This record gives sequence, structure tokens and C-alpha cells, in this order.
Amino acid sequence: MTETFDPRALAARLHSLRQACLQEATDTFALPADLYQAMEAQDLLAAADGISSNAWKVTVSPQGQAVTAPLHPYAEAVSGADIPWYSGLKFETEIAVRLGSDLPVRTGVPYSRTEVVEAISAVHLGAELLVSAVKESGNVSFLLFVADRLGNSGYVPGPKLEKSVVDTAAGTPLKVTHAGRTIYDGPAQHPKGDVLTWLVDYANDGLRPETSLKSGALITTGTLSGAIELTEPGEIDIEFGNSRLNFSVSKA
Repeated sequence: MTETFDPRALAARLHSLRQACLQEATDTFALPADLYQAMEAQDLLAAADGISSNAWKVTVSPQGQAVTAPLHPYAEAVSGADIPWYSGLKFETEIAVRLGSDLPVRTGVPYSRTEVVEAISAVHLGAELLVSAVKESGNVSFLLFVADRLGNSGYVPGPKLEKSVVDTAAGTPLKVTHAGRTIYDGPAQHPKGDVLTWLVDYANDGLRPETSLKSGALITTGTLSGAIELTEPGEIDIEFGNSRLNFSVSKA
């Protein structure tokens, strides 16, 4: 579209669509011109959504630029997590890490994977829920998808895992049932092989905010099961090795 980009207008529209559980096609939006505009809109959307949790997802753009978005709603499984179900909702099994020390923006020598691992204080099994207000998600405009919080619509952190799982997650037996049906049964597989790839990329992004990657932040690291559509509400049970996570998605 040719209209002038207004981050406030985009954030308001995305918020409205999410509230109404609706989706619109990419070509109906005025698109961000760059990552700066996309993140400005994302920040405004997060404010409209009232997001306060210090929990984030990391991924990379098709051009290899590391990006993040806040996870919301964020519900601890131990409190009987119940995430809203919407038509088109997708699910991913993931590994989340909590930082025990800051990873400040660095110039010069980049962070090594070992340094990032040293900053991690805890590792959790987790589940991300996804549904975008953009019909094509990020397939047409990744920048629009960034503005829409990378499609995140919920996160459930589960039990603590051994810290070494960041090295051994790939290949771990993983079984997921939803509403009594098996929706994944096979080895855990991360798109990059290494669950920490995108976090290391983001740690070494000199353009990220100074406030990012502080001690206490929880960062989810990417799917181990692919994105699976949940066609109805129901209970989800995840078995990852000897660990288990159980929660429900319920009609809003």
C-alpha cells in the first residue's frame, strides 16, 4: 500500500483484530519500511496488550536479522495454565532459558555460545501458542509479522530441565497429545539443530536495546515439534524425555 506508515495506527489495528479473533490479508495493511518501524509498532502493540512479563521469543528474519517479541499471555503451568483457544491457533513445543546474569550489548569480540550458556541460570520445557492477526503470518511481509509480536498468542513454561539439555535437546523423544489425540510423536528437532542458535545471534546483535537480555529474562528458543494447528479446545500433554508438561487451551 502507498499510504504513509503510522506505527500507532498499525498497532491499534493489530490490537483490534487480535481482540476480535480476526485476521486480515497482508495487502490490507500499510507496511513497516524497516525493522525499526516494525519494532516501534510492536512496542505500541505490547503496550496496548498490557504486557508486563519479562518473557521473550527469539528468531531470525529471512535475511538473517535476529528479532524478538514479548510472550503473552504468559501462564505458569504449575498454576493450572489455561490459554485462550482461537480458530487457527498453532502450538509448538520449545525449550526456554532464564538468564542468571546480563548479556549487555557488546562491541568487538562477539559472544561465544559458551558465554551465553554461562549466563543461563535455568532451563525449562515450554509451549508456545501462535495465531497472527495477519492471514499469511510472516510469509508475505516478515516486518508486518514482527510488528504483530511474531504471531505469539501465549506461552506456558513448564518444569525445570537439566541445563545440559541445551546441548542434547535434538533427538530427545517427544510426544504431544491434544484433546486425547497424538499430534506429534518423534524426536525433538530444532530448525537450526542447536536450540541456542537464535539466542546467540540476538546476543551479538549490536542494534538490540540496551535493556534486552537482562538477568531474570526468560527466552524461548524455537520449536522442537514444528507448528501444529489445534483444531479445537482441549488439554495438551507434552512428554519430553522424562519430563512432562500439561495445560489446557479453552474457548475464549
